[in-house]
Amino acid sequence: MAKQENNEVTEEVQEKPSNSRKKLFILIGVGLLALLLSAVGVAYFLLSGDDQEEVAQAPAEPVKQMALYQALEPPFVVNYSDNGRQRYMQVSVVLMGRSAEGMAKLNQHLPLIRNQLVLLFGSEEFAALLSPEGKEALRERAGLAVKALLEKEVGDPVIESVLFTNMVLQ
Repeated sequence: MAKQENNEVTEEVQEKPSNSRKKLFILIGVGLLALLLSAVGVAYFLLSGDDQEEVAQAPAEPVKQMALYQALEPPFVVNYSDNGRQRYMQVSVVLMGRSAEGMAKLNQHLPLIRNQLVLLFGSEEFAALLSPEGKEALRERAGLAVKALLEKEVGDPVIESVLFTNMVLQ
């Protein structure tokens, strides 16, 4: 009986090293897999880092600021003589800019801007203003006139565009 017990003990002892070897191989395999994955991650990071540097060196598009509006009150009223008849135009004008500083500077020159626009509106032909294209052309000329005036006075065009919020032709 003692021999049987010894045989069982030796079998158990022999099984334990084989189980230990399996566990050791599994642990080594998991370690190698982790090492391989970390190497792939580092290589990916290093290779993609070059792309990030190129993106960082590329000029970023400026972020557009929020639009600011300055209404020119009261509305402009201009009279015309068209084929011997007296005609009138009433137009509400709003200036759009994006810089709060620039719009504050603009407020100092509102009388000059109004004068420039009255002269421009008075020099137009009434018949040309009846079409949508004529109104749009007048709006564009008004924008150019105001930008030129502000460039001269402030050193910066300040506004982005001139908007007509209401126009009545009679």
